[in-house]
Amino acid sequence: MSAVNDPLELLSNKGNRQPSFLGPIWNPFACGLAGVGVALFVNWGFRRPVFSGVQKHIAFGAIGVAAGVYFDKKRDEYLAKRDAVLRHYIELHPDDFPVKDRKKYGEVLESWVPVR
Repeated sequence: MSAVNDPLELLSNKGNRQPSFLGPIWNPFACGLAGVGVALFVNWGFRRPVFSGVQKHIAFGAIGVAAGVYFDKKRDEYLAKRDAVLRHYIELHPDDFPVKDRKKYGEVLESWVPVR
């Protein structure tokens, strides 16, 4: 693990951060599952067998997956815009963000002396 002292390095991804396995599929999966849950709830609300009308479950699940993909894209756009604004601010005001030396926990924490 490399040390990052420069604040601009924290806001840039130069291929050193890999997304987790569930990262790209979590929101579409969760929203698709919620869509199927809505179909089950609608059937329950109309006092029909909860698994009747399988095409409705498939349709609501597909709509949920599409909504999850859309929400992922919107979140990524928002985070990219936020990082760009922060990066630009740091570039304009480098005096507010000095490069700090790394310290170990032993240097930061005070020594502990038990009181008995």
